[in-house]
Amino acid sequence: MTVQTPAETSQSRRLDYNYHRHLGERFIEALLFLMAFASVATTVAIVVMLVTESFVFFAHVSLWDFLTDTQWTPLFDDEHFGILPLISGTVVSSAVALSVAIPLGTITAIYLSEFAPFAVREVAKPFLELLGGVPTVVYGYFALLFVTPLLQKIFPDLPGFSLLSAGLVMGIMIIPYVSSMAEDAMRAVPMHLREGSYAMGATRFQTAIRVVMPAAFSGIAAAYILGISRAVGETMVVAIAAGMQPNLTWNPMEPAATITAYIVQVSLGDLPHGSIGYQTIFAAGLTLLLLTLVFNIIGHILSKRYREVY
Repeated sequence: MTVQTPAETSQSRRLDYNYHRHLGERFIEALLFLMAFASVATTVAIVVMLVTESFVFFAHVSLWDFLTDTQWTPLFDDEHFGILPLISGTVVSSAVALSVAIPLGTITAIYLSEFAPFAVREVAKPFLELLGGVPTVVYGYFALLFVTPLLQKIFPDLPGFSLLSAGLVMGIMIIPYVSSMAEDAMRAVPMHLREGSYAMGATRFQTAIRVVMPAAFSGIAAAYILGISRAVGETMVVAIAAGMQPNLTWNPMEPAATITAYIVQVSLGDLPHGSIGYQTIFAAGLTLLLLTLVFNIIGHILSKRYREVY
């Protein structure tokens, strides 16, 4: 019988330890790969499902009519399948929301990152996150029952449903997402950049605007892109406060429908599966996906170009 020397025993234990360690590392690597693959696979499955179902719709409706017709009445006897009224409602409501969320969110992020005392920041951040956790249906009724009557005192001709009311409340809802991500990006800027700016005689405001924001612009742009995606994809606020009337208008003081609101309207109805009216939700969903993709590509290009300049 062969007897191992102490050195051989130590080497064997080391090899066993390395084997088990590498085995654990490989297991963790495989687990992380599966998680990443699940995200990609889910996205691919959504795209495939939308494209497949949309082909069924476009077999009955021409793409030209879908893109150019100015009426959207797929649920009426006089059927029209022009997506432009839904796109206009989505773009207008998102524009109103972003005109509120981006300036206020950026200002809030600058204050929390560069000016707010530690105690104020520790109190304000949880409140912002709490504001972002309020259910969107609550925001919808807040827009309908509080913001709309308030706006009607300023604009007496404002109807009971409007894109303006829905967009303003959507902007308030998006502020926490924009401010939180932008503030995290600004806080990640190295302190020596600020100190160098102060040494050159710049004020705190000048440092924040001319040094910190350009250095953190990639993260700030990501916050803006998230805000755009959140505005374009919002459902309940516009479904409750905007009126769900497919009206081709670029006036925020009129009622209109968005793509998401229409999808909810049809999904909760009693249309039979496989009918043309039901298939419209997949064509609308594909349009919404492409619209969001365009906004994300534009934001990525701007972020990359700005990062190269600075």
